[in-house]
Amino acid sequence: MDLIVTKGITKIYNPNKIPVHALQGIDLTIKKGEFTAIVGPSGSGKTTLLNIIGGLDRQTEGTVWIEGTDLTNLSDNKLIDFRKNKIGFVFQSYNLIPVFTAAENVGFIMLLQKRSKNEIDTRVLNLLKSVGIVEQMNKRPNQMSGGQQQRVAVARALASKPKFVLADEPTANLDSKSTTDLLDIMENLNKKEDMTFIFSTHDQRVIDRAHRVITIEDGKVVSDVNSSIN
Repeated sequence: MDLIVTKGITKIYNPNKIPVHALQGIDLTIKKGEFTAIVGPSGSGKTTLLNIIGGLDRQTEGTVWIEGTDLTNLSDNKLIDFRKNKIGFVFQSYNLIPVFTAAENVGFIMLLQKRSKNEIDTRVLNLLKSVGIVEQMNKRPNQMSGGQQQRVAVARALASKPKFVLADEPTANLDSKSTTDLLDIMENLNKKEDMTFIFSTHDQRVIDRAHRVITIEDGKVVSDVNSSIN
């Protein structure tokens, strides 16, 4: 079964005034284990598409299926539960909870899932080890570098055991070394654990690593290229 399928995704902002067509009939299929970059100029619609796939926004027209579940038919509360259990998010600005330590940030979603303390503690430790940040586990975000915070964000995205991770400009605030390190971690997780990553990005370094590059312009897919790297 395909992991993600979109059919005819259209998004119109200000439909009652001057309509802005952010997306115009996007058809996509994403399979498990892909390492895909969605690219395009600012205002092309790539972040809007990511938000709709992730259930953070709703489309004006069209349908999104995640493992056969039609997100369009889910109530707001069911959509929140679906996101919590099925989708991991990594944001440009990290979005860590400032008063929580690294370990607490990673474990928080598992608290919401009502996992046991032992399971949470074990998984948090393993995740922080996997992203090479375990020595920072008791530090708060303001005590860590941007690269370290983004590693915590990746560990947090994986904590719920999601079906896939959506990463919106995850390297935008990182220097070259931090970007390389972060991409190494994500690519390793993709290869070893078959974790699906979908990026929205301007960063050529991310684009060069992607196994599939989908280009959007003016809300439409203009190119969809699979590389031989896998």
